[in-house]
Amino acid sequence: MPEYIGTGEIILQSITRFWPTWLAIGVTLAVAYPIRERLGVFGRLYGSWIGLAGVVIVLFWVFTAIFADLIAVMGPLEQSFSPGMKKGAPGIIDGQNGIIFLWGGDNLARDIFSRVVHGCRVVLIVAPAATLIAYMVGSTLGLPAGYFRGWSDAISSFLANLILAFPVILLFYLLVTPEVRTPIDVNLGFFTIPWSIPIGMAALFFMFPIVFLCTMWFTKYESNKRKLITYLAVTLVLGLWIYSGLVFSSDPFGVIKMDPNTLNVFAAVILGSSPGVYRIVRGLTMDIMTRDYVAAAQTRGERPWYIMLWEILPNARGPLIVDFCLRIGYTTILLGTLGFFGLGLQPESPDWGSMINHGRPFVRLATTAHLALFPALALMSLVLGLNLLADGLREESLKD
Repeated sequence: MPEYIGTGEIILQSITRFWPTWLAIGVTLAVAYPIRERLGVFGRLYGSWIGLAGVVIVLFWVFTAIFADLIAVMGPLEQSFSPGMKKGAPGIIDGQNGIIFLWGGDNLARDIFSRVVHGCRVVLIVAPAATLIAYMVGSTLGLPAGYFRGWSDAISSFLANLILAFPVILLFYLLVTPEVRTPIDVNLGFFTIPWSIPIGMAALFFMFPIVFLCTMWFTKYESNKRKLITYLAVTLVLGLWIYSGLVFSSDPFGVIKMDPNTLNVFAAVILGSSPGVYRIVRGLTMDIMTRDYVAAAQTRGERPWYIMLWEILPNARGPLIVDFCLRIGYTTILLGTLGFFGLGLQPESPDWGSMINHGRPFVRLATTAHLALFPALALMSLVLGLNLLADGLREESLKD
């Protein structure tokens, strides 16, 4: 018969296993406190209990992702072959190696604690990255729509509203069906590339960061040719290298790549998030255009894209930062939802949505509810932290 530890010991060991995270949070808050005035709105979060609570929760998962190999006692796919470890209750002890499964074992005898810890890496890479690209897509389209108005605004607004009106889950179902997502090889003469609808969407969306950055450098350093050529060269070389690896898995060095499931998730999340970002950026642009400093820049003869990127966008950073934090939370929920419906990352991935989905059939029994409970609590806590952080940032930004 397997042996167990008590509830108090489970709680105590669960807390102490996160010692690298607690240490990193303490050092970060202690180092940032003396320079809080230089940190702007983030530094003022020390005076907001809501914002500070959000910072601590978000930092908890960020540092847990960084130190996951040190915190977790097993790999995310590592199984136990001891009797009784499958769907083992929290606190069960592996009879072969003495490892304690603090949060129990799943239906394949894998340590739930270790999988949750490793799963936060997946969430904290995919959600912020997809949200950042969605922001670049939405900003690149929203800035000229709000600045120039006219027919371009009408067309882009219609497309954004069309996507927003489409049922998101149905859209994701369409993107992950085998007929749609299975790539076919397209011969371009000199080389062959894989192609499918999700790959085509990713090819379009992943081009926006390169265009966005190149436009920024051109408008900022147009008169300084040396800096302009340097920044453009670095952006194009690194950008196209990363682009080819992520979208087409054609990195010549084999360093940068993305599995098809993750690429599908990126494409779906960006498509679902960028219209909302577009509407926010467009509205902020229309509001900020009435400010005196924009009129002064126009009087100086600055180009429209310079005004949009270096006058309007920096002055819209407050609401955008708040929305960015909230949108990461929405994306985290969306990733969990996709994983729950089996539309997310690879089946063996330790992302929290997939773990909840795997534990769903066993929730009916109290003895096996922990299979879905702990990843659900992890997902809830991260989203809560992001929402509290956004609320704190909103409160502090209103004081400006």
